[in-house]
Amino acid sequence: MSANISIDYITHVFKGQTQPTLKDIELQIMPGEKIALIGRSGCGKSTLLHMLAGLLMPSHGCVRIHGHSVTKPSAKWNMMFQKPSLYPWMNVRQNAELGLVFAGTRDPQKIDRLLDLVGLSDKAEASVQSLSGGQQQRVALARSLATSPDLLLLDEPFSALDAFTRASLQDEVADIVSREKLTMVIVTHDIDEAVAMADRVLIMSANPGRIVGEMKVDLPLPRNRASAEFSRQREALMKQFESLVGDGGSEQPAASDDEDDQPAGTQYAA
Repeated sequence: MSANISIDYITHVFKGQTQPTLKDIELQIMPGEKIALIGRSGCGKSTLLHMLAGLLMPSHGCVRIHGHSVTKPSAKWNMMFQKPSLYPWMNVRQNAELGLVFAGTRDPQKIDRLLDLVGLSDKAEASVQSLSGGQQQRVALARSLATSPDLLLLDEPFSALDAFTRASLQDEVADIVSREKLTMVIVTHDIDEAVAMADRVLIMSANPGRIVGEMKVDLPLPRNRASAEFSRQREALMKQFESLVGDGGSEQPAASDDEDDQPAGTQYAA
């Protein structure tokens, strides 16, 4: 079941700070919707994503999924980070089924289906250390899908990959999310990634972090980056971004996102 998300007037001040990182965030995300959050480093994108995952509680306001307040992590809302966080002593299959193992269940047929879905059927018994970076992220994706989540949260999981692998995974993840009828929220610095994957792009400003604009992307999947319509949507988003946030240089993928405002200890296996 796709997640229905309500973000109700979130404001957050980290301990030791006087100014809020996020202020008055109000947002509705419909079941099955694919959302991209864009903004300059330090605007609180990852902080907001951690709140959706239940890794961080806001100072004021709350996140509700299916009408219930999010107070802790859940297998029903899984998060993928920049690093796949795989266990090197386990093979591909063992890493993919970790969520089910932690839940006290096993479903070999489901894992077979997911490995086929992410294109790793022939790598099931391989060591994850023998895989490329893109293949390792596919294992992390299979692991995230194994618990049948309603919501997939992505914190720039493709930013460290080469351009061709990144584009391929963007298309595949967007397609899988649509076919599996999941709700998706991705944090990105990359305008092209936002247009390639999202139904709706939300623009955040900083100091404090607020949602200041949005743009709908009405293009069929997979999206042709060479098409005139993709270019028009990209240019429209860039123009809106610059008018709302200011022209602070090219908005390209960074090595890390919102590093200064992420709480410690949030790197965990999805």
